[in-house]
Amino acid sequence: MGKGYRPGRLGEEIRKIISDMLLRELKDPRLNGLVSVTDVDVTADSGYATVYLTVFSTQHDVTEEDEQKMQEDVLAGMRSAKGLIKREINKQIKLRKIPELIFKMDTSMEYSRHMDDILDKVKKQDEENKNAVNDDEEK
Repeated sequence: MGKGYRPGRLGEEIRKIISDMLLRELKDPRLNGLVSVTDVDVTADSGYATVYLTVFSTQHDVTEEDEQKMQEDVLAGMRSAKGLIKREINKQIKLRKIPELIFKMDTSMEYSRHMDDILDKVKKQDEENKNAVNDDEEK
């Protein structure tokens, strides 16, 4: 019964440690901008921890290619700091084996933005159709 609870707690602790390190300790120039740890999924055996990151640009007019490069740079910076991060996790959480860290970009915000755009288009089309029907009925 308690097996599903521990990986969740461990993931949350790892998320807090990495977030704190991003604010205070990691000074890699590739980690510029606002990098946020959105979630950490730990496997049941605590062998692997997938760290989901989101990058917020500080510039307003960023092209999709620039955003992609920024995300790749952040992933490369996090991979190079993996040893330091694992050492800090080991220092703060006493575990027999520190999970292997896997860094991925969190695309849920992009997906939600895309869905909002689709819903806005549908809403606009629906309003146009209603207006067209009302105009036809008045004639």
